[in-house]
Amino acid sequence: MTTLAHRPATALVIIDVQNDVMVGVHERQRVVENIVALVSRARHTGTPVIWVQHSSEEELAYGTVGWKLLDELPVHPGDPIVHKKHGDAFEDTGLEADLASFGVGHVVIAGAHTDFCIRSTMHGALVRGYDVTLVSDAHTAEDLTEWGAPPPAQVIAHTNMYWDNQTAPGRTAEAVVTEKVDFTRPIP
Repeated sequence: MTTLAHRPATALVIIDVQNDVMVGVHERQRVVENIVALVSRARHTGTPVIWVQHSSEEELAYGTVGWKLLDELPVHPGDPIVHKKHGDAFEDTGLEADLASFGVGHVVIAGAHTDFCIRSTMHGALVRGYDVTLVSDAHTAEDLTEWGAPPPAQVIAHTNMYWDNQTAPGRTAEAVVTEKVDFTRPIP
């Protein structure tokens, strides 16, 4: 149902699962295990896996240990890695070119942080014409209650609820658990 003509493929896009980003996040181990399971299933179906890494001069300097993807992630040497400096992984990056090269019109999104880069990238994808699946049990957030945010579990639950109810002409948005992600959706 994507509005991107001749782009029936699906890609798994994993956002910011980096050493410093994942410190103290909600249900870290479960989320990482679900991401590893998703990568395995994606590879089994021939679905491209694209990794996204954030950097900023203030907190996450490019090339540092904190900036690196977690060691437990099954990154293959041929996997595209997108380097970003903004919340939306499409902004000022090569993500769109990578997705176009694979004929992707449907993105499956997992990673961190729910209330920043996950939300920004989901909306960025939807407005650019993609169908977007959020993996409801494979994204996480840190505790920002000190600054007035709801607890991480509520941030995640609310994001899953509102994303599962998003609409856009000719596109789909959904939130599904890891086990129900369909990398082989039929072409409409």
